Amino acid sequence: MEIILLGIYCFFVWLIFIKLKLLPWTTPWKVAVAITPVVGLAAIILLLNIFAPTTTDVRVVKYVVPIVSQVRGRVIEVPVQNNRPVKKGDVLFRIDPEPYESEVHSLEAQLASAEAKVGADRARINESQARLPDAASTERELREQLNQATNNVAALQASLELARKRVAQNTELTAAGAGNRFDLEQAQTNVTELTGQIAAGRAVEQQVREKLSSRVQGDFAAVAGAKAGIATAQAQVRASQAQVDTIRAQLENARWNLAQTTVVAPANGTMVNVNLRPGFFVAGMPFNEVMTFVDTEYQIFALFNQNELHQIEAGNEAEITLDTYPGRIIKAHVDSVIWAQSQGQLEASGDLNRTGPVSGPPGRFPVKLVVAEQDNSLFLAAGARGAAAIYTEHLSLIHIIRKVLIRTASYFDYIIIKHHISLH
Repeated sequence: MEIILLGIYCFFVWLIFIKLKLLPWTTPWKVAVAITPVVGLAAIILLLNIFAPTTTDVRVVKYVVPIVSQVRGRVIEVPVQNNRPVKKGDVLFRIDPEPYESEVHSLEAQLASAEAKVGADRARINESQARLPDAASTERELREQLNQATNNVAALQASLELARKRVAQNTELTAAGAGNRFDLEQAQTNVTELTGQIAAGRAVEQQVREKLSSRVQGDFAAVAGAKAGIATAQAQVRASQAQVDTIRAQLENARWNLAQTTVVAPANGTMVNVNLRPGFFVAGMPFNEVMTFVDTEYQIFALFNQNELHQIEAGNEAEITLDTYPGRIIKAHVDSVIWAQSQGQLEASGDLNRTGPVSGPPGRFPVKLVVAEQDNSLFLAAGARGAAAIYTEHLSLIHIIRKVLIRTASYFDYIIIKHHISLH
C-alpha cells in the first residue's frame, strides 16, 4: 500500500518539478518534497487503520458433518458420488433392511397378541361387574328367606302350643272315660310332627343366618367374591397393559432402526470422502465415519487486532477479496464482532494459570461478515482465504483510498509465484 502511494506521489513530483517545471527544484523544495510524503503517509495510514481497518486473514467456514450409520449392517446401495452436490433428503446409502423388517413384524405380532389379552381381561372385569347386582340380590333373597323361616317357626310354635293343649284335654277326657282314645293319639302325633317341623324350620333359619353372617371386609360373601374377581381382573389388565406399552416402545424403536437403514443428506451441500461401497459392513458407532457432508451454507470471519475494533459497528460496509477470485470485490457488511477468544477462557483445573516468563501475543477477535445479496449466489469454498476492509461511519472521505488499495491488491492475486520443477 505504501509503495503504491509513494509511486503516485513520485509521479506528481516528477510531473510538477521535472516535466512541466511548474516549480523550481531548489533545496527548500527538495526538503519539502522529502518530508511531505513521510508525514502524509503516516497520517493517512494511521487514519485508514482506525476508520477503514483492513486484514489479510479472512476465512470462509462451512459446517462439516461426519456421516455415520445409526444401525449396523451390510451396505447394499451407495447412490451418491464423491465431490458431487446433494439436496436435503437425497439417499446417501442403504443398509440391508431385512433383519430390521423381521424384528418389526415379530413385534407387531406380539403387540397384537398382548392387545388381545388386554381385551380379554377387560371382558372379565365387565363380567365380574355384571355379577355385582346378582350378588346384592342374593343377599336380599337370603334376608327374605330368613324372615320367612322366622315367621314359619313362630307359626309352628303357636300350633305346637295348641296341639299340646289338645293332648292335655284329650288325656283328661280319656281318663274320665268321656274321651276317644283315637283323638288323644292324633293330638300326640300332631305335637310330634310340629316339634319336628319347628326343629327343621330353626335349622333352615340358622343356615340362612350363617350365610348372612359370612362377610369379607364388611361385604357379603357373594359381593366380596365378585369384587375380588374385579380386582384380580384389573391387576391382570394393568400387567397386560404394561406389557403392551413395553412391546409398543420396542416396536417404535424397531421401526426407527428400520428407517435408519436408509441414510439421507441432512441439508443441501456436497459429499466428500465417499469411499463406501456396496458390501461394506457398517458398525453403527458414532466414531465410524463413512463419508463427509459439507454444507452449502457458509460463514465469513475476518480476524482483526484488538485496537482496530473500537470504531467497528454492526451494519458497517465491508469489502472482501478472496484468493480463489482474483480481481473480484465481494460486497458485504458487518454482522457482529465476536468478543471471545481462547485467551479469555479459564478451564476448571487444580493447576494455577501458567503465565511464563514471556506472555503470548494478544489474540485477535473475529468479525462476522455477511455477503450482500448481489454476491450471495457466488460459490465460496470452505477454507478459502483472503483479505477484507471495513468502512466505519467516520471520515468517509478517505475510504476511497482504502477501496482503491484493496482493488489494486486484489489484482495481485493473479500473480502465481511457484518454482518450476522438472520431472525426468
